[in-house]
Amino acid sequence: MAVATIGLDIAKNVFQVYGADEAGEQLFNRKIARTAILDYFRKLPPCVVAMESCATAHHWGRSIAALGHEVRLIHPTYVKPFVNRDKTDANDAEAIHAASSRKSMRFVPVKSAGHQASTMLFKTRALLVRQRVQAVNALRAHLAEFGIVSRPGAANVPTLVAAVRNRTNTILPPQARAALRIIAKQIDRLSQDIAGLEKALKAHAKADDEMRRLMTIPGVGPMTATAVKAFVPDAKIFKSARHFASWTGLTPRTLSSGERTWTGGITKRGNCELRSLIVAGAMSVVRNTKEDARSWVASLKRRRPFKVAAVALANKIARTIWALLVNGGIYNPELLA
Repeated sequence: MAVATIGLDIAKNVFQVYGADEAGEQLFNRKIARTAILDYFRKLPPCVVAMESCATAHHWGRSIAALGHEVRLIHPTYVKPFVNRDKTDANDAEAIHAASSRKSMRFVPVKSAGHQASTMLFKTRALLVRQRVQAVNALRAHLAEFGIVSRPGAANVPTLVAAVRNRTNTILPPQARAALRIIAKQIDRLSQDIAGLEKALKAHAKADDEMRRLMTIPGVGPMTATAVKAFVPDAKIFKSARHFASWTGLTPRTLSSGERTWTGGITKRGNCELRSLIVAGAMSVVRNTKEDARSWVASLKRRRPFKVAAVALANKIARTIWALLVNGGIYNPELLA
């Protein structure tokens, strides 16, 4: 069969394969076991293989591309409108094929193993940070039941831990002290693991020339530069700086009908980890900018609320990041003057 395009719906154990010829006519729509999928594509002549950009998609994209096929990853949001009636594996595979045939469709580049490894460093750090926040909140809540309270903030957590480990403190019953020591031990272990991951990320940023150029932008530190390199394998896939800022979710949400247009807050779409780092860096720049200074940031700070100014600056930082990645060079201070 002259298979030209395949819509592949990946899963844990059984994959759905939808094949079509050059005219788009269906040739088959069948299930194949996960263990036999590579042997199946090894026997096929080179063709276009489309998949949703979901869990394990980049692994299968690399494996299938190594067999000579052209792999296209599509965001699941763009596939959903093409699903006919009920959601089944067969309908999903057909919808993936239909979405891939659109000339205006935007595809996700297949990440290399190195890029995915860098991404896992960030995701692991984010997981550990969430777990540490949960442990600290639990410790605060339990100690408050016995009247032991400290000021909010991470800097005051050692005070709570010291209260738990202080054997001369008779306020805590022995059973409560034994339970809270476990939480305190977990906080220490998580803090050590987070510090180790951050040290590795910072060392990687200092050794990479492209990351060092990104760190010349005010508000972009080692963490943000490493995140950009991990989550954005090729900045040239974005047509412009605005498209990159839109991908990070830093552009306003727009609703329009006829001649009426309504602009709301930022979309918050795209990569939330990268957006959070860029916004945090922008907040630091706005916070340290004097209001009487003659700069665009100072003027914005005088006219707008703090967080509104920070998000506007974050949008500009995202555009500057794209410009440096595509055009090279280092940051020019006059861009934000």
